[in-house]
Amino acid sequence: MLRKRSGRCCEVAMTEVKEQQILSRKDFISDQDVRWCPGCGDYSILSQTQKTFPSFGIPKENIVFISGIGCSSRFPYYMNTYGFHTIHGRAPTIASGVKLANPELSVWVVTGDGDALSIGGNHFIHALRRNIDINIILFNNQIYGLTKGQYSPTSEMGKVTKSTPFGSLDRPFNPPAVALGSQATFVARTVDKFVHHMQNMLRRQYDHKGTAFLEVYQNCLIFNDGAFKHLSEKELIDDNVLFLEHSKPMIFGKEKDKGLRLDGSTPQIVSLDKGYSQDDLVVHNENDLNLAGILANLTYVHEFPTPVGVLYQEEEQTYDDLLVQQIEQAKEKLGEGDLQTLIAGTDTWEVS
Repeated sequence: MLRKRSGRCCEVAMTEVKEQQILSRKDFISDQDVRWCPGCGDYSILSQTQKTFPSFGIPKENIVFISGIGCSSRFPYYMNTYGFHTIHGRAPTIASGVKLANPELSVWVVTGDGDALSIGGNHFIHALRRNIDINIILFNNQIYGLTKGQYSPTSEMGKVTKSTPFGSLDRPFNPPAVALGSQATFVARTVDKFVHHMQNMLRRQYDHKGTAFLEVYQNCLIFNDGAFKHLSEKELIDDNVLFLEHSKPMIFGKEKDKGLRLDGSTPQIVSLDKGYSQDDLVVHNENDLNLAGILANLTYVHEFPTPVGVLYQEEEQTYDDLLVQQIEQAKEKLGEGDLQTLIAGTDTWEVS
């Protein structure tokens, strides 16, 4: 187990493990004042995390949150676990090292759309590609909030901000599509106001072996208020959100009278009261990479509902497991090795 001592993790040998402590939400609330703007969607994400983590049944000393730079990156201060507030875009890199050095830890990266997809883009995609057993939560508010309202890599084209007074000319990144293109083994999405759904997605992340990516649509009340109103307002949710459930047909609408079908690989919206039945609809398969790609690419197609839930998941060997295997094979072949011998090398020369 691990415990806190002078702000560092110290491994403590235990000869006897007593009865497992039962944790509650209060155990995950730190003594730090939460310094987000009132009404920020980050509060909901923090709350659902603190509610969900006790169900994992692991000591909070075995959990670490690692963040980069941005409003979301204050998250580690507010979780009563280990945490590391790192530098801009580099949280996946630090998290990779933490996991490889401490395989028993549950490692969580908290990042934003700017932190992960701009300066941190390379670190983000390679963490996904390697499939290290870490979890990445991306707070997507489609704006730079900490620096007071510039357009971000996920801002829509035409977005008027302080840095784009005549409208953004950039095509936005599509985070789930980026993740799938990086060979991620778990890709999911939720919305800050979907509290129970978010708790379920966090649980699914934790249960996945490998890099698990969760995008959370998060409202920035100050600089991008209402960006996800069509997905979060009660009277609009049914017609604009497609809740994905494995092995179930893709149905949406207030009256559950609309569905998604495929014409080859082209998605179509059909009405179930106009000649179509549930048998004509796409049945969601979390293990179908092609289907996940189709769903991810509906992100900015406004006539279609936005998919939320698990888009894709598969089981693959993790980088950390492969690394352990490689080290053990090297030891069997070459022996334990000696650091001083390695540093000295085999080629030496003398100066007389």
